[in-house]
Amino acid sequence: MVEEKIKEETKVEVPKAEVKAAPKAEVEAKKEAPKTEAKVEEKTAPKAEAKVAPKVEAKKEFVKKDFKRKEFRRHEIAPRQEEEKTIIIKKKSQFAKQKLFNRWSFDEVIISDPSQVNYVNLDPVIVPHSFGRKSQGRFAKQNINVVERLANKIMRSGQGKRKLSGKYIRGRLSCGKKVQAMSIVEGAFEIVETKTKKNPIQVLVDALSNATPHEDVTRVKKGGIAYSVAVDVSPMKGLDESIKNIALAGFGNSFNKKVSASEALAEEIIAAAANDAKSLAVKRKDEVERIAKSSR
Repeated sequence: MVEEKIKEETKVEVPKAEVKAAPKAEVEAKKEAPKTEAKVEEKTAPKAEAKVAPKVEAKKEFVKKDFKRKEFRRHEIAPRQEEEKTIIIKKKSQFAKQKLFNRWSFDEVIISDPSQVNYVNLDPVIVPHSFGRKSQGRFAKQNINVVERLANKIMRSGQGKRKLSGKYIRGRLSCGKKVQAMSIVEGAFEIVETKTKKNPIQVLVDALSNATPHEDVTRVKKGGIAYSVAVDVSPMKGLDESIKNIALAGFGNSFNKKVSASEALAEEIIAAAANDAKSLAVKRKDEVERIAKSSR
């Protein structure tokens, strides 16, 4: 009887252990299976994405880089052009060794007014006479040397402005005599060099920049009523006015006087370069700007 009881107990215990062990193994297998599958998927998926994604992104980045390079090149070129426009010292040409009247050099002449850089011509010449070759076309006067433009203004005839009419007559039988005008300019430059110990071309450029008006008055009519309005003066117009006033002052200071035309012109250039109130060109500029300021 005892043996039978032991056998029954063993028979009952064995299946219990198997039943208990079996589900644990299955559960562990089930738990491990998804983990391994997930790990495999996680390992394989990023690899596939890493292989495919960089190729697409690399192509897109290459296109973007190429586009950015083009833009960068354009931005590189633009500032260089702006720098060239704002350079104050004139570039040296292939005729840089030529000197005015074989005496004064155009090298390293500085223009203090940035608005006149494109209009003050300092191309090296020996004789400031182009025989009218550079005067054809619109705005062609900016291709003429500044010294030649001064000599051309000296050759003008007739009375000056309304306030100066009757005081003296410009020209005095010298209209069209370019050699005479050039000799007056050369003599004036000699006097400027002896008094200032500087390059007379530089002194002339400084005088023009100080005598250039930047604001003027114009007449406007509305509803039968005329009134004056202040307007800005273009750089070319302002340069024309300054050259004309300097040449006019040279005539005014030598008219019916013992002072020669060269001496009067030299005194006017030196006074305008120093921004002195004695200069007629500086006086005229201050008067015009004062009137324009009052009529704003």
